[in-house]
Amino acid sequence: MTTDEKLAAILAAVQIDPGNRGLARDPHDNLFTATAGDFQAACQSIVKAEKPHLGVVTGFFIPSSSPPAFETDGPLGAIFLARALPALSIAVTLYSEPKGHRSHAVAIRQFGFSAQAESLVVDSNGVVALPSENRFSHLIALERGGPAVDNRCYTMRGRDISHEMLPVRTWFEAPQRAPSIGIGDGGNEVGMGKIPHETIVKNIPNGDQIHCRVPTDHLIVAGVSNWGAYALAAGIYVLRGVKPPTDLFDPDREREILEVMVREGPLVDGVTGQQTATVDGLSWDEYVKPLVRIREILEA
Repeated sequence: MTTDEKLAAILAAVQIDPGNRGLARDPHDNLFTATAGDFQAACQSIVKAEKPHLGVVTGFFIPSSSPPAFETDGPLGAIFLARALPALSIAVTLYSEPKGHRSHAVAIRQFGFSAQAESLVVDSNGVVALPSENRFSHLIALERGGPAVDNRCYTMRGRDISHEMLPVRTWFEAPQRAPSIGIGDGGNEVGMGKIPHETIVKNIPNGDQIHCRVPTDHLIVAGVSNWGAYALAAGIYVLRGVKPPTDLFDPDREREILEVMVREGPLVDGVTGQQTATVDGLSWDEYVKPLVRIREILEA
């Protein structure tokens, strides 16, 4: 396979819709067609950076879960980037609310990953402190809930969770900011503002209400946002011409890490609302199919 063929195959592996969210309800105008070329461009942008350092913001709060907590989709993918990219001399710093920070910090500490995890900090006016200028080569919003046109953050079902989500949109709307990448799977995440509102509405239930208005320079849409992180890391390895470590795309290793994050975070499944080592209500076998397929592509 050529480099372009590998990148296309990696993207195809993650652009399926197991949760029937409506990512491609309209076969001609949907979330996948609206972002054609963005995946490859995102990978190339990172590879071309002189001193790449990714600031990765994740966290989507599930108020109806038991216990109320941030979901597993997002944090696990963020940790995957923290596992995968330092070996390529790409630094990674992870951000979330204090309630979501612990799952990152515990995973990094327990497994010895070469990355940093920081809590989002707000000032007395409730404004999230911006990263120091030129700290990051790229900002990545990974399954990060973002504001709709009314500046409120909503779940897929239209529940307002603004009080649990710090307003990191300022990072992505700042005039002098690093290039940005969004990764999402539902239309209500930071980055989805890149897609026309009418496209979201015709594909996503509640799309008119929940569509996040904040765009990113590049947007990766996947059936599960963690899958988008897997694809991004894999694409960077392909463009660098480097074979990944043997345990990187290992489903057993991924589950081991997830179990620790769920237990210690805690984190919950965003669909079932339960504190289980699952993602978006999928069985483990179904969840890891794209991970296994990406490994096969990289080994080809």
